Amino acid sequence: MLGGSLVHHGPFNDRAYLFRLDSADFPGIAGRLLAFARGRGYSRVFARVPAPACGHFVSSGYLPRARIPGLYRGEVDGFYMAAYRDPLQSNWRDGIDDVLAVAEEKGRKGAESPALEPNFTCTPATPADAPALAAIYRKVFATYPVPVHDPAYLVREMHRDLHCFCIRDGEKIAAIASAAVDPEGQFAEMTGFATLPEYRGRGFSARLLRQMEAKMRSIGIKTTFAIARARSHPANIVFARAGYTHAGTVPGCVNICGSLEDMSIWYRLLDERMAATPRGKE
Repeated sequence: MLGGSLVHHGPFNDRAYLFRLDSADFPGIAGRLLAFARGRGYSRVFARVPAPACGHFVSSGYLPRARIPGLYRGEVDGFYMAAYRDPLQSNWRDGIDDVLAVAEEKGRKGAESPALEPNFTCTPATPADAPALAAIYRKVFATYPVPVHDPAYLVREMHRDLHCFCIRDGEKIAAIASAAVDPEGQFAEMTGFATLPEYRGRGFSARLLRQMEAKMRSIGIKTTFAIARARSHPANIVFARAGYTHAGTVPGCVNICGSLEDMSIWYRLLDERMAATPRGKE
């Protein structure tokens, strides 16, 4: 904690990340976060902040990398801000625009995932499933930005605000995903998508996403978003086809699949009527 604000940090992701801003810490938190990162030798600093804080973060040396309309309670836009110790390479976007073009074209065409075969079910996961979920994450991801390989971590988060869902082949879990909920902000990050190699190509990620959206609507979540590997065609296509809009790309964001990767952010307003309503952007 920096004051009342929650910061995720560590050498594994080589970053300090302002995960939740306490308004009582503003405006000093922008500089305090930079000093915190410098003191620990991190090369990158990120912050997720509401629109009214954006200008001060810019004046403190951050740049807005993504904007999510209506992130906070469906009313106030959210920004992902970034500051880097070393300048970004001029070619950091190589390949990303091509992936986005393909995803958005496929999104315009739309697609329905096939019906589940009789032996498959899509259900919420429980803490008792944590060892099986962690085993899938260990098999699918060489590295991941948070310790999903550890069943104890998953159990702890599931007792908080992590809603996990899975597709089962009989008793065996074949695919998983989760929604990390911010109850106060009334938003959720759709994350942790993983399908065992032998089950890929069946549209499981799209089905899990729809199931999680239905749950989020039922508990009053206004906005969902996802942070996808920017050069992964399948990851970006899933969200484009599901009606998500690209919000921006954050360079060098997380340690995933064995290296630091650039991540694209996609969002969706669950109440489509909100899309036509101006929100707090200033």
